[in-house]
Amino acid sequence: MTTAFLFPGQGAQLVGMGADIAATFDVAADIFEQANTVVGFDLRQICFEGPAETLNTTTMSQPAIFATSAALLEVLKTESATKDIVPDITAGLSLGEYTALYAAGRISLEDGLKLVKRRGEAMQAAADASDGGMVSIIGLDEAKTQELCDKAREGDLLEAVNFNCPGQIVVSGTTAACDRAAELAPDLGAVKAIRLEVAGAFHTAMMGPAAEALRQALSECQIAEAGSAKTLANITGDYYGPAETVADGLAQQLTSPILWQKCMERLLAEGVDRFYEIGPGRVLTGLMRRINRKTRVTNISSTESLKALLEAD
Repeated sequence: MTTAFLFPGQGAQLVGMGADIAATFDVAADIFEQANTVVGFDLRQICFEGPAETLNTTTMSQPAIFATSAALLEVLKTESATKDIVPDITAGLSLGEYTALYAAGRISLEDGLKLVKRRGEAMQAAADASDGGMVSIIGLDEAKTQELCDKAREGDLLEAVNFNCPGQIVVSGTTAACDRAAELAPDLGAVKAIRLEVAGAFHTAMMGPAAEALRQALSECQIAEAGSAKTLANITGDYYGPAETVADGLAQQLTSPILWQKCMERLLAEGVDRFYEIGPGRVLTGLMRRINRKTRVTNISSTESLKALLEAD
């Protein structure tokens, strides 16, 4: 059997995440303790108690999701019933790629937390300095979404940036262009267009300053060479190679499209037959259902789901 661990990105956060696992498993509680020390504030309390308006910010949600996913992963790694479940491949959606690299042993918990904290801060700063947004287009294929961008752009920045699954593509750009895209989408056959609650035009050139700040942070971190688990890169759908390719990929990710559907189709074509989504929510489980309805993803997001897995094994 070939096993893949999948990790969610920004948007998966919800108030209360991680509280039940920290109360049940000491190793999970310890991850949150370590996270508090690294980030320098009470991240655990924000995960467990909110408020939502704080947790949902770009600067807070990124380290919060990373810490919660790492805590769930730690339980999997240390419980006797599940410690033999190890990944051959890891992958994460945008922010989740950092957790994927941590799970593959390529970055440490401390460096992962430092990087996602800096990433969130840099993305927020770049968003504050520009006027951008994102819109999820439901029901159009890639060609139609490109046509939508071409019609709605009108000289502004507007690009398709998140290829999540068939019929769900996110476009990103200036606020005015996003507004035009949302208005024009039904005319091209879209089921609906949903404005996303994000700070700015992520995965476009508007995040250039954030990418430069992240490059600096990456230069101060230790990235290990590949071990037994391979990690898929969002922006290429290929596996990461030497350490320098990881740093380049993570920096480029901020200004490049996320090819999640391509990544998952590659894993399916290569015969991966066990998928685990590890982290808050069920976003990736839902996307896989749209990519390949026959593929089952084991979702690990709470004490309840962990206990079900422990009892099954």
